[in-house]
Amino acid sequence: MKITFMGGGNMANALISGLLNNGFPTNEIEAIELEEEKRDRLQRTFGIRCHAEPDAETLACDVLVLAVKPQQMHAACLSLRDFLKRQLVISIAAGIRLKDLSRWLGGYKRLVRAMPNSSALISAGLTGLYAPSGVSEAERLGAERIIHAVGSTLWVNEEAQIDALTAISGSGPAYVFLFIEALQQAAAELGFSPKQVRQLSIETVLGAAKLASMSEEPASVLRERVTSKGGTTEAALRVMTKREFKEAIIAGVKAAKERGAELGELLGKE
Repeated sequence: MKITFMGGGNMANALISGLLNNGFPTNEIEAIELEEEKRDRLQRTFGIRCHAEPDAETLACDVLVLAVKPQQMHAACLSLRDFLKRQLVISIAAGIRLKDLSRWLGGYKRLVRAMPNSSALISAGLTGLYAPSGVSEAERLGAERIIHAVGSTLWVNEEAQIDALTAISGSGPAYVFLFIEALQQAAAELGFSPKQVRQLSIETVLGAAKLASMSEEPASVLRERVTSKGGTTEAALRVMTKREFKEAIIAGVKAAKERGAELGELLGKE
């Protein structure tokens, strides 16, 4: 399976690195990148062939991964549309809907939409995937094989669910970083050193996430188990509940989902 990447940014780098680390042949991966500096970096880092613009030879691939920024997608598609034949096209650009992608590509239909999150940069990501009915099972498996290079995958049945998934897993790392930030500030105010602050906050979150991943019980049950009646945890949670900590997270996720839908409409107007 030959793969060509359109765009050489962080996520393309993560996918290429993951594929190579999983034994994918270097000579089966190529990239198209307009910026000379990024092309040189890709070639030095991974040893893959890089090109300044698309052509028939570069696009003689089985899978084309669109890894440009959403604002650049329209122009990128116009440069690609004359070279598409039977390739599977995977878009990892946030907000770009398949109907608009298809229109920009001259009515092309062999499309998969993917929404990775930033944890893909360390091969620990969760990527949501959607494919319309015209994409075959073999093509879906091919898309999965590529995306699995940077973590796990979750297929959704309707494209609208990608906006909801983006609000949870795509933006989710930022919510976790905010929580870590709050723990770090609290630890600093309680007199811990910067080194201790970092260890306390990050290892606490890592351990809790690992415990949750290893348990089949809901998070609410795990929370209850560490909340002794009349104890310190109960005192903390009482204050957080009074200040609507949980409700704020839920409202924030819903706001992100609505914004995702708005961006889809805006980006698709070209």
